[in-house]
Amino acid sequence: MTDFDEQGRPEPPLDGDELATLTGFLEFHRATLAWKTEGLTAEQLNATTSKSSMTLGGLIKHIAYVEQQWFHVVLHDREPLEPWQSVDWEADRDWDWHSAAHDTPEQLHALWQDEVARARRAVEEALEGGDLGQLARRPPWRDDRRVSLRWILTHMVEEYSRHNGHADLLREAVDGQTGE
Repeated sequence: MTDFDEQGRPEPPLDGDELATLTGFLEFHRATLAWKTEGLTAEQLNATTSKSSMTLGGLIKHIAYVEQQWFHVVLHDREPLEPWQSVDWEADRDWDWHSAAHDTPEQLHALWQDEVARARRAVEEALEGGDLGQLARRPPWRDDRRVSLRWILTHMVEEYSRHNGHADLLREAVDGQTGE
């Protein structure tokens, strides 16, 4: 049984095997492209302008938050650590993006690298007691559905893929650098 989101996109399985998970994400992203481009005119499809408040610094801090949220909080059901724990997320749901303007490049990179290292250790710890099919200890959604470690890893591939596309555009706008 496939669940669909508000845009009619098929949700990837929460605890499927590798093939079901990977193809589930592929179909989700295919449907995302269709959703994002449907109903646009030729002129709109060829527009090159962009209006966004997104920054590379905000992206770094956001991905650091995402690393901790999925691997520390959801996978192992641990309380968030600072700087995330004391954030008033109700007051600013995009605090990770907005607050990055107050951090130095060194602080942002250190925060991100620390979260990546913590995430790697969290995966190693999880695999000591189970396989990729083990379910996260904390449900990430209000309906108490839990996801597998396999799903979390695949989701993180998706998260990075999505934001790396943003980073390509932002970096080109900053200094003209393009490429992979």
